[in-house]
Amino acid sequence: MIFQFKEFSVKQEHSAMKISTDGVLLGAWAPVEDAASVLDIGAGTGLLSLMIAQRCDAPLIDAVEIDEAAYIECTENFENSPWGDRLFCYHASFEELVAEIDTLYDFIISNPPFYTADTQAPETARSTARSAAALPFEILIEGVAQLLSDRGRFAVIIPYQEEASFIRLAAAQGLYPHALLRTKGTATAPLKRSLISFCRTEQPYTPTELIIEESRGVYTPAYKALTEDFYLPK
Repeated sequence: MIFQFKEFSVKQEHSAMKISTDGVLLGAWAPVEDAASVLDIGAGTGLLSLMIAQRCDAPLIDAVEIDEAAYIECTENFENSPWGDRLFCYHASFEELVAEIDTLYDFIISNPPFYTADTQAPETARSTARSAAALPFEILIEGVAQLLSDRGRFAVIIPYQEEASFIRLAAAQGLYPHALLRTKGTATAPLKRSLISFCRTEQPYTPTELIIEESRGVYTPAYKALTEDFYLPK
């Protein structure tokens, strides 16, 4: 099972988390400009790392993935991409990486697990990959605060209903939002996701909103404009 993008392909046969709108949105939106070093937390297939490699010239793009099958597939996707010499995946938990590594990153990105026990998918691997118990937000933010450089930025996508609490947790670690995009499926649907970019200095910002579809399978001009560098034309 291979998903073909304009400049790279993603094998996703064994990874629990397949290509999703969430991942593509975050990879296309995240403000990664001028980063010299990047870390992708919970890499899965490696999608975010590959999108970031396409978007910027950072010579160091690291990823970390705890699931062995996903790690193997991620490494294969890196090696088969045009940027294999810049991409590297660690097979470890995020906590292990934080404890062992002394690198500071200019940009950290994560599509973190956020489903609770009540909303987990039935497959064990997918449930683990998407369970907030696998990487609680508190642990994620504490680790990011340790690994982020002084000028660094941290981009994440979370459920809209978790936005306020996530921002409070980040502020307690000295991380503050400077860009925020809220998304909804259609114009009449409730807000579903929040894409947030954090930095180490408090500054004013204006939240924006993105509607993904006009109707089922018909994407809005705004969504197509954001993702046009990645999706193949239909």
